[in-house]
This record gives sequence, structure tokens and C-alpha cells, in this order.
Amino acid sequence: MKFLTTLLIGFFLSFCSRPESVLEQVKQAGELKVLTRNSPSTYFEGANGPAGFEYDLAQRFADSLGVQLKLQLLSRERGILSAVARGNADLAAAGITVTAQRKSRVRFGPTYQKVTEQVIYRTGTPRPKSIRNLVGLDLEIQKYSPHRVTLTELQHQHPQLVWRENAEADSQELLELVWQQLLDATVADSNEVAVNRRFFPELRVAFDIGEKRELAWAFPPDTDDSLYLEAVRFFGELRKSGELEQLLERYYGHVQRFDYVDTRKLILHSQERLPAFKTFFETAAEQYNIDWRLLAAVSYQESHWRPKARSPTGVRGLMMLTQKTARQIGVTNRLDPEASISGGAQYLARVKGKIPERIPEPDRTWFALAAYNVGFGHLEDARILTQRAGGDADRWIDLKKFLPLLSRKKWYKKTRHGFARGSEPVRYVEHVRRYFDMLVWLDRQERGEAADKSSREPTEAPSGPWSLELPFL
Repeated sequence: MKFLTTLLIGFFLSFCSRPESVLEQVKQAGELKVLTRNSPSTYFEGANGPAGFEYDLAQRFADSLGVQLKLQLLSRERGILSAVARGNADLAAAGITVTAQRKSRVRFGPTYQKVTEQVIYRTGTPRPKSIRNLVGLDLEIQKYSPHRVTLTELQHQHPQLVWRENAEADSQELLELVWQQLLDATVADSNEVAVNRRFFPELRVAFDIGEKRELAWAFPPDTDDSLYLEAVRFFGELRKSGELEQLLERYYGHVQRFDYVDTRKLILHSQERLPAFKTFFETAAEQYNIDWRLLAAVSYQESHWRPKARSPTGVRGLMMLTQKTARQIGVTNRLDPEASISGGAQYLARVKGKIPERIPEPDRTWFALAAYNVGFGHLEDARILTQRAGGDADRWIDLKKFLPLLSRKKWYKKTRHGFARGSEPVRYVEHVRRYFDMLVWLDRQERGEAADKSSREPTEAPSGPWSLELPFL
């Protein structure tokens, strides 16, 4: 009996002294420490607060664990990998490409996106058509990046190929240097190129190099499996529910189609036309609780900020209001810029108020924009078609596949409101999203310049990459 008691006490003490798993430590601390970097493809301060593809993923993972997300922003990818390898964070979510060399330093979780390495140059200069054409060019890449490995392999076939490696600049900064014609070319991942071409419209893809690479989170190598396996489960659920696809659409769906002329015109018109109406947009936006830059983006899509714009169907003004809509919202002169903007804001707010509140942002806003364009009735018809087909009528990524069906008799004869040019609201939403992103960026650029001119510190963090290494936020 004494022996049995001693044995039970031993088991009890052994159990009590068992070290907590990483997952248990995270839950006990109530926070998930994540390393990331500031860039349009990872983390940035958006119009409504923190945003970014990697940020949204990390936030959802923290929510699934029931803990707070604590971010630390490091300025360089190499520093992120070194820090996570030392166990200074629970994981790194920073758009990190998986390579054999990196696998020896950190443990990678499930992959969630594939990217291609691309050679980037500026329009107006000769396009490099092959690796041979890079010989003699001022080519610069990030130091310690996987691009170095790719170029080194290509150098065996082209011994004269040389490049510089920059330890200070990140991908976005190198793209900007090419745009400024301070470099002839650089190499960047396709996801970085896609989100940055809107801001540097003269950039062009010369050609792809190397094989497709996968992105994944990085975990410390010498910890137990508990948090890693939880991440595996998390990404499995994300794929199964379609939420991963939805996040990819949110950040990349509207930037895949790049229109240089349209982008350049927006930049020009934001300087020449927008200032005359900016105060009206800000006033109306505040009254109806809409971001003024979104309202301005809608107006640009409607009229390119031409107050006397008129379409063949009779809609007129900056917000291109119909006579019927103008009467409903009390606008007597559609050509009056202030009245048109105020009326458009009121109508957009009214339409958005009809969208079910259970639909989360930003999808609820995309639904409202589609309804602003095609009408709320047709939007509801498309939602019904989506639901009948087994799609999620509360998600834009599903709904935008069914809106175009409203122009086909096979489908619109089953709806209450009949025929509609359903492809138009899909393009409309994509255009407004691009214009909104551009206006947010241009607005920050302008406010940053104003702060410099008045010799004051900016009141918010810059939207570009940070050179500082910040504590957990």
C-alpha cells in the first residue's frame, strides 16, 4: 500500500512538473506574438485601421485560439527569419517564401499562396527579353533574398550576369528605385509586383524567372508540435470554408488587371480636378459616415470628376444620378457639384442600409457599390441565384460569379427583376476598389509632404516600409 501511494505521488508530481506546451503557453499568456513587416502585401495601416493579407490571417488565427494578436514589425525579412529562429516570437507571418536553405533554419507551416519571381523594368526603357539582356544593366536585388539563389543558378549559364545586393532596401523600395529610373531593373515576387504597380504605374514585368515558390508562416525550429499542428488545423479549416480564397480575392482580386492609362489618368485628375471638389466629398462623407476617398472613387468611376458629365441614358453630374434617384433624395440640380456629391452619398448610404448587417466588411461595402450601379433589386436576384446554386450569398467572391448571369435569359427569367447587364457591377466594384486604394495612397503621400513642408512630424506612421524595429503592438 505504501509502495502504491509512493507511486501515485510520483506520477502526480511528474504530471505537475510537466512543462507546458507552446500552445498552452500562448493561451496562458493570452497573446500570440507574431513577426511581420510593413508592406502592401503583409501589414499596413488601412483606411479603417490595421490591414493586409498576412495581418488578416494572423488575426484570424489569434481569434481561433481565443487570444490577442501582438505584432512586432521588423524592417527586413532576414531579421524576421533570424528572430523567429531564435524563438523571439511564436511565428512569423510576413509573406516568406519557402526555400531549402530556409528550411534548415525555421519550421514552415502549411503553404497558402504561390508566387513567381519576376524581372521588373520601367516603361520607356528597352525591355529585357531574356537573362542575356540583363547583362550590362544596373540590376539590384534584396540582400539575402531567394532571388540571389535564382540569379546565381542562372549565372552558370550567363557568366557575365552581375548584380548588386542591397541590405537596406526592401522589395517595395527597390521597385520605386526602378520607377524613379535610379535602377535599370530588379527582381520581385509577383504578389509584391501586383499590389505596387498601382502606385508606380510605369513599372513593367519583363519576364518570369525560376519556378513558382510557395509562401508559408515560419515557426521556431526547436519547439514542440502543439502550435504548429494548430496552424495546420487552422489553414485546413480556412481552405474548407473558402475563407482563404476570399482573403486572396480581397487583397489581390482587384489588382490583377492593370490598366496603365487609367491609372495614370487618375493620378493626373487627382491633381487637376479633385481639389475643386475635395471639401464637398469630405463634408458629405462625414454626414453619411462614408470614407471620403471611397465617395471620391465612386464619383471618379461615374464621371471622372466632370460636374457636367452626361450619359446616353440621361444620368448626369459628378455622381451620375438618374432623375428618379435625384427626386427621391431631394436633389433639384444634378449639375451642382455639392448637391450631386451630397445626393450620391445619401443614396449610397441608403443602399448600404438595405444590405444585411450580418455581411462583414469589406464585402458589405462591395455589395452596396454593386447595388448603387445595377440596383438593389438586381443585387437581390443575384444573391438568390447564388444561394440556389449552393454558393454563399453573403460573400462577394461568390456573388460576383452570379451577377453576370443576369444578362442570360436562362437565368434572368427565374428572377423577380429580370434582365440586367450583370457584368457591369462586377467591373464597377473592381474599378472603385482600385481607385479607392490609389486615393488612399495619394492622400497619404500628400499629407506626408505637407508635414515635411511645415517641419512637423507626421501624425501617423508612413504607409511605406518602416526602417525601425518596433516592439510588439
